[in-house]
Amino acid sequence: MKTISNFLHCIANWKSLVVFLALYISFPAYFLKNAEAKINELAGKTVGVIDLTVGFNPQKSLDMVAGYGDAARAYYARTEMTTDVAYPIVYAFLFGTVLTLLYRNTSYARVNTLPFVMLLFDYAENICIVGLLQSFPQQSVTVATFCEAFKLLKWVVFGVIVLLIVGGLIGKLMNRGKQI
Repeated sequence: MKTISNFLHCIANWKSLVVFLALYISFPAYFLKNAEAKINELAGKTVGVIDLTVGFNPQKSLDMVAGYGDAARAYYARTEMTTDVAYPIVYAFLFGTVLTLLYRNTSYARVNTLPFVMLLFDYAENICIVGLLQSFPQQSVTVATFCEAFKLLKWVVFGVIVLLIVGGLIGKLMNRGKQI
């Protein structure tokens, strides 16, 4: 993680922030939005995607997998193995850059690696989701439980990142006010 932190310190500037922000916005605004719509269309009903559910409910994930139908399950698995491989890389670099800019030259400088912890939990969740989708009609409560655990950990780390960003912004604003 030290290598990632150091790399972020080398690349973090306003230009890289704008590039990562533009890439990030394209995912929820286009790629992932259309993917969820296509999954629902193929399922013939609004089922949603497991990745975006909140809470810990393995049975709900198993029910969602059953509700997709063959075409939606196949499409969702392809999306998890393509678009949802790239998206965590983009958000990890975006959030890592933001945290680097906020906490550079502080004792909290290494918090910039937290988005990569989130990325790892996201990938583990995606592996579980693909496993559930591809093994259907067999359903594994164990895989669904791991999926839910990884998803929960992903969201917890995301919450910590958001708090760090908000706290860092408030700290920067307070320091700027003291300098005036």
